[in-house]
Amino acid sequence: MTDRLRFPRSPRTSGPRARSAFAISAAALGLGVLALVPLRADAQERHVLTGSQVTLWNLAGEVRVEAGTGADVVVELTRGGSDGRRLDVVASGGELRVRYPSDEVVYRSGVGNGRGSTTVNVRSDGTFGGDWRGGGRRTTVRTSGSGLDAHANLVLRVPPGKRLEVNLALGRIEVVNVSGELRFDVAAAEVIARGTKGSLVVDAGSGSVRVEDAEGDLEVDTGSGSTTLLNVRGPRVVIDAGSGGLTARGVTTDRLSADIGSGSVSIEGLSTDDLMVDTGSGSVRVELTKVPRRTNIDTGSGSVTLTLPAGANAELDLDTSSGGISSDFAVTMNEVRRRSLRGRIGEGGPIIRVSTGSGSVRVLKR
Repeated sequence: MTDRLRFPRSPRTSGPRARSAFAISAAALGLGVLALVPLRADAQERHVLTGSQVTLWNLAGEVRVEAGTGADVVVELTRGGSDGRRLDVVASGGELRVRYPSDEVVYRSGVGNGRGSTTVNVRSDGTFGGDWRGGGRRTTVRTSGSGLDAHANLVLRVPPGKRLEVNLALGRIEVVNVSGELRFDVAAAEVIARGTKGSLVVDAGSGSVRVEDAEGDLEVDTGSGSTTLLNVRGPRVVIDAGSGGLTARGVTTDRLSADIGSGSVSIEGLSTDDLMVDTGSGSVRVELTKVPRRTNIDTGSGSVTLTLPAGANAELDLDTSSGGISSDFAVTMNEVRRRSLRGRIGEGGPIIRVSTGSGSVRVLKR
């Protein structure tokens, strides 16, 4: 014999009180009538994104990217802030967009609980970026003040081989042990990547970038903020920073290019065949494990210290407009002037060019 579920009768069959009574009774019976229960701001949502290319757009929050299994990217989204329930999450195919119904957004948990803000151009579909001629509304996201108090924290589980693009205005991105083609485009956010395999591109308006134990092509372009590289291996490493220092250790690459507008450069244990360092201002320190086929170091203002293996064979071409030149190696001179030196160390070999507008040049022996 089958028991029948009986709901208590009510004299009212419609209206707020009747709907509330029904939702409570249904929840007690485990029926979960979600449409009748208000969405909690901190409720977790799950979305599945299909296809080989996956793109996400979110104005504010933390994004964690982890290795996943299966064929699809799984996104766990948690709303935050007192207005978090007002966010509109649109997920379709390989794209997820979080739409914010305001042009003033407050992310109180952002930027390490410090102060920060950024302004981006947001289109009606929730995508953002580009200049104002592309349409959309000028939207400011800040960590304090008045506005829509809302953000979305995302956890992405990404199977190997995917092409992933994450667009974030303000917050933090952390990616761990993911294999694929990865791109992170942020306006003002910290980006940390550990154990990635495949190409990695970080484009940041402002914010620090840290990459550890990575394999594959690496490109970092930041308007302002420090860049740190630890144990990076790949065909190409390209760093372009308007302002902010570069610190690297244990990098092995066919080509390393660093273009720094303002900031110091410190590189230890570098193995490369092609080295280019160009800074507007800031000291440069480079320690090489071998002599590259091509070396070009140029700084407008700042000293340069280059450390070579003890048995190095190379041709030196060193210039400074203001400062001294010194070498730990015995140099067979070809040309010596007050502020320049041309000569050979060891048996000669690839040309090492170093030039500074103001500062000393030193060649040291490991």
